[in-house]
Amino acid sequence: MTFIKEFKRFLAQGNVINLAVAVIIGAAFGSIVSSLVDDIITPLLLTPALHAANVNEIASLSWGAVKYGSFLSAVIKFVIISIILFALIKTMKTFLKNEPETTAELSISEKALIEIRDLLKSKN
Repeated sequence: MTFIKEFKRFLAQGNVINLAVAVIIGAAFGSIVSSLVDDIITPLLLTPALHAANVNEIASLSWGAVKYGSFLSAVIKFVIISIILFALIKTMKTFLKNEPETTAELSISEKALIEIRDLLKSKN
């Protein structure tokens, strides 16, 4: 068996593809959560606390700015990564579908079940 056929069979199992998609989507979603916490929630929570403690110089320097642009950038990156993954998986499934399936020798009971199935289909 050639290397390419073995590689196609390995990819066609689905576990590899599912794991890769999960890791990539998880990392992209992690950046959204980090941006949400770092750029939006933390400034919104700390700015009033720092002002109440009369630490105006610190509050005005770094914690006072809510960075909606950074969060929006993380969301857009996530959407782009999701679209690219969708296109890649769709192309890969088409590529793997073109591979002719190798049929293993069926047992006697499997052949009998196939005949029964075909007879039932013909009756309906």
